[in-house]
Amino acid sequence: MHETTMINEVNDRNWIKTEVLIIGSGFSGLGMAVALKREGKRDFIVLERANDVGGTWRDNTYPGAACDIQSHLYSYSFRPNPRWSRVYAPQPEILDYLRTTAQEEGVIPHVKFNATAINARWDPVESVWCVITTAGEYKALALVSAAGHLSDPSYPNIEGLSSFEGEVFHSARWDHSYSPENQRIGVIGTGASAIQIVPELAYVAEQLTIFQRSAPYVIPRRDHIYSEAEKGMFAHFPEAAQELRDELFWGNETRFPQRRQVPAFIEQVSTMALNHLKNQVPDEKLRQDLTPDYAIGCKRILLSNDYYPTLTQPNVSLQTAGISHIDKHGVVLKNQDRVDLDLLVVATGFEAADLPIAELIHGVDGESLAEKWKDGGQAYACTTVSGFPNLFMMLGPNTGLGAGSMIFMIETQINYIKGGIGFICDNAALIEPEAKAQHRYVESIYQRSGGSVWLEGGCSSWYLHPRSQRLTTLWPDFMTQFRKENGSFSPDGYQVTTRAPQEQQLLARQA
Repeated sequence: MHETTMINEVNDRNWIKTEVLIIGSGFSGLGMAVALKREGKRDFIVLERANDVGGTWRDNTYPGAACDIQSHLYSYSFRPNPRWSRVYAPQPEILDYLRTTAQEEGVIPHVKFNATAINARWDPVESVWCVITTAGEYKALALVSAAGHLSDPSYPNIEGLSSFEGEVFHSARWDHSYSPENQRIGVIGTGASAIQIVPELAYVAEQLTIFQRSAPYVIPRRDHIYSEAEKGMFAHFPEAAQELRDELFWGNETRFPQRRQVPAFIEQVSTMALNHLKNQVPDEKLRQDLTPDYAIGCKRILLSNDYYPTLTQPNVSLQTAGISHIDKHGVVLKNQDRVDLDLLVVATGFEAADLPIAELIHGVDGESLAEKWKDGGQAYACTTVSGFPNLFMMLGPNTGLGAGSMIFMIETQINYIKGGIGFICDNAALIEPEAKAQHRYVESIYQRSGGSVWLEGGCSSWYLHPRSQRLTTLWPDFMTQFRKENGSFSPDGYQVTTRAPQEQQLLARQA
């Protein structure tokens, strides 16, 4: 379709107009909405493809689902919750926290549910973002993508997966109508979701088989159920809860040198993980199969007290030969052994390196973010992209963490984006990072990632982009440095254009 034809079609539609459009209502989108609601200056709409808020904590309802960051840290600093039940909150509790936040902060009236974004395109004639969804069409001065990088399940490229005649579903799309009791169950994957699922399924399965491609490092999960006295203390003395939050934050921050391969830090955490394995798995052969062959931190370090003991149970087996293919009855291994199954659980993570939302967003030249990012995501201040005016990406390129709370990163971006939106609205402006400024910024990130365990740890992970092999998902520095660099908006490094008078009046007539 020619650009002029697209523009004419855009102008012919009956658009709903707003100042700010947010895609997604998980931790990042909801937090952004709360910030705008509290500020009280901007008209905004949140587009949510599901029928409820919560993002990944709404979608991941598998048995044993819980957070592996401490509850008092994995929550908004502006909405502390003194009533967390335990150190590591389970999924239903986190989802309830997000639902309560949306209700009490008055965000729900701003959310359009069951509105899946189909196309987002910059209109150079009116200088607005035009977003087409399954529930209407929208125009906005600024677009905030808060779709996240743990939202779209990734399925393994295994021959014959679709031919399996038993039940199969992804860990992030759990089918609760299916009963796993007394079934022969297989789990593909040994990541953060799998090690929570496996102990739960072992209780009910006739036979449980874990198909391991590479062994993860696992350290003890220092969990604790909070007593009513502790909850009361957090409620009546908020400073105590804040002190705990600060302690947890700095505890995570001090783990970063492990990723820089500082010997003393590497030895400390390696010893902890390998001792945990030795103490929980007495069988030498099984222990050898569970010993990672790469540097610790190269992949995500997992927390569990019951994963290793589960693998020693008589109805549980670990397969390390690798999967050759899948047929209608089950899994055939590369050594020609086969495992017949009734249920196959695919716990293989998410589309994190190539964000699906990037395929839908088109900039000034009509090119999509996915095309711009074919060799990995790049963003100025990890938030804005050259060629995409007035667009802000939350949890986009280089915002992930190898250690620490993503909520800290989210709140840093919220503050930056709120400042950017204020600049856009107050100055009737279009802002777009200068290509050279973005290049310099991204190169500084790549330089910092050099020598890190993610690049030199001897493993293959979703942290690296599959084509460029560059670190495009993680922030290769301290969390505090991320906030120092990206915690407040400045027009420096941006090309700023003032809107024409007719454009300034465009959204005055709110729908």
